[in-house]
Amino acid sequence: MNAIIKWLERYQPFFEKVSRNIYLQSIKDGFVSCMPLILFSSLFLLIASLPATFGIVLPQEVVDWCNKVYNYTMGLLGVMVAGTTAKVLTGFMNHRMPEGKRINETSTMVAAMCGFLLLAVSTFSAEVDGAAMTGFDTGYMGSKGLLSSFVSAFLTVHIYRFCVVRDITIRLPKEVPGAIAQSFRDIFPFSFAIIACGLIDLVCRNLIGAPFGMLFQTLLSPLFNAADSPAGVALWFFLSPLFWFMGIHGPSIVKPPIQAALIENSNLNLELFTAGQHPYHLLCENFGNFIGQMGGTGATFLIPLIFILFMKSRQAKAVGKASIIPCLFAVNEPLLFGAPIILNPYFLVPFILAPVANVLIGSFFILVLGMDGFMYTLPWSTPAPLGILLNTHFQWQGILLVVVLCIVDVLIYFPFCMAYDKQLLEEEGRIAEGEEVEGGMAAIRAAAEAAPVASGKKKSEDAMVAEREKLASSDKPLRVLVLCAGSGTSALLANALREGAEEEGIPLKSSSGAYGSHYDLLPSFDVVVLAPQVRNYYNDLKQDTDRLGIKLISTRGKEYIALTNDPKGAIEFVLSKMSEDE
Repeated sequence: MNAIIKWLERYQPFFEKVSRNIYLQSIKDGFVSCMPLILFSSLFLLIASLPATFGIVLPQEVVDWCNKVYNYTMGLLGVMVAGTTAKVLTGFMNHRMPEGKRINETSTMVAAMCGFLLLAVSTFSAEVDGAAMTGFDTGYMGSKGLLSSFVSAFLTVHIYRFCVVRDITIRLPKEVPGAIAQSFRDIFPFSFAIIACGLIDLVCRNLIGAPFGMLFQTLLSPLFNAADSPAGVALWFFLSPLFWFMGIHGPSIVKPPIQAALIENSNLNLELFTAGQHPYHLLCENFGNFIGQMGGTGATFLIPLIFILFMKSRQAKAVGKASIIPCLFAVNEPLLFGAPIILNPYFLVPFILAPVANVLIGSFFILVLGMDGFMYTLPWSTPAPLGILLNTHFQWQGILLVVVLCIVDVLIYFPFCMAYDKQLLEEEGRIAEGEEVEGGMAAIRAAAEAAPVASGKKKSEDAMVAEREKLASSDKPLRVLVLCAGSGTSALLANALREGAEEEGIPLKSSSGAYGSHYDLLPSFDVVVLAPQVRNYYNDLKQDTDRLGIKLISTRGKEYIALTNDPKGAIEFVLSKMSEDE
């Protein structure tokens, strides 16, 4: 296993480079911005359909109203994602623009949304009550049009970049107000982007008699069909923990290429269920969240219990107690970095094998035993058993699946946990024995080793005291933003900072967020703390924080997890980093 890990580490820079690809990041971050829309609309689907599972019949007016809310939120997902993806990609492009040149993010966002409508939406005429009426075919304005969203966003941003770099614009006298001047500067790139999307749509309609959105869906349907098979799903959930094991946030690489299918298949399952047919699609957002990633990447839902009940080492039990509640809500970083599981040879096999086993078992339950496929998009932090039961309408197959998955995951992890526990016990025994035998000599050597850095430590402490005094005398509190991949562990550290600030009497306000939805938040903060799972974005983020005069702090695995449980230490950590020179 060590040989495998060394081989993986050799290719780690390449995988990190892939994860920082601006187009994959734009798709991922564009979806992050639209997640409130997706989650909100799914709740109304539950309200409309779940009561019937228990024999409760809602008034038709209530059902119609819930469906209306869904259609005017989720039904416009394609339009929204086109805009958010374009905005995020524009931000990345602005980092690469020549000095003094900048693309207008709002303008590209609007242009991409208009371009999407040209690519994915058709108009039709009909006669209603004797009057001729014209309307939109809304079938491709939602999740079916997501691939058109990406094409529109990417094409729009590149056209804007071309025009801005080459000064293809309308120049107005300097006396003209800035907002009006900007509107005129954007006329040419906006026009070119809209015309380009219109021409693409025109060519498609003349060649195949259908809008561009249908062409793209048809061309990529074999890929999505392959991915929607048990083997395809198993492949995706093999790759995600493999990347995470190397310290790279796996979903950031694996999900963007299949994000459109994850959302679309959930909608297809809902349509099948509504029509009285069996919803059989596998590759859905919540299928991955609650089955493939039960308790977080690596299917770690019950692993803290193994640590607490069966492992004997002090370290394992401490990690289990610290991670049991977070893992319940799919926040498993305390376990990944605390055990650690990442880059730990003992956990390579179960960390990859458990998710693959889970999705294959889940596929069997859907395709063979007739369990309903997942048709809602509940928050990823919903406890996995509850998420499975809600999505399957409390079918007996869903209840049985929860039991089977728990048993299988425990059986897969158990022998590897016991082997790791044996190593930890040996290490703890050697440490205890060394302390007994050597007694005072260990303390003497520790003091000798610390002596050369004592003056540096004193200097650091003085700087931290000065930072405290500076904050105390300031009229404004220090505003700290903690960013992680999904706003899970960042909330833990933000809470620790808030608690530590109250205990220490320090004027500090902390908030948490997910990397990708932070762009508009940055100007409101003085410090950004980057969690280890998104640490590979440090250089990209630093360009923004430097421009805004914000202090950027990165953290490492165990250090980060320790700070979430140590309010005073979290405050001292931030203050010490604030006092450091870049």
